[in-house]
Amino acid sequence: MTTFLPREVAEGLEAARKQALRKKSRLRVQAGSEIFTVLKYWDSGFSVDLQDAPQLRGLVDLYDGSRHLYQCLIVASEEEGDEMRYEFKRNTPAVDSAPLDFERDANKPVALIGRS
Repeated sequence: MTTFLPREVAEGLEAARKQALRKKSRLRVQAGSEIFTVLKYWDSGFSVDLQDAPQLRGLVDLYDGSRHLYQCLIVASEEEGDEMRYEFKRNTPAVDSAPLDFERDANKPVALIGRS
């Protein structure tokens, strides 16, 4: 039995694999006004389709659907096959509200109820 595949079949299988990764992934990266689908994500970085992504660098936002996950400082790492890998220099979780500038005391009453 031979494991040789014609070039057209191999290219078709690779295109189907990339399409499945795009459909399955909810992660996306936004650089300015441009948005790219994240094919793979790991603790220290992510990868994007090589044909879609330019040499991204600098501050980007990482989203899971419409939920803002991280604000990241990235640098292009390497090309691996048909994917461009990016590494995080900084990966800060996004928050919905500003940080408090005081300490909350759980034992302190918020208000006192007086007698009438």
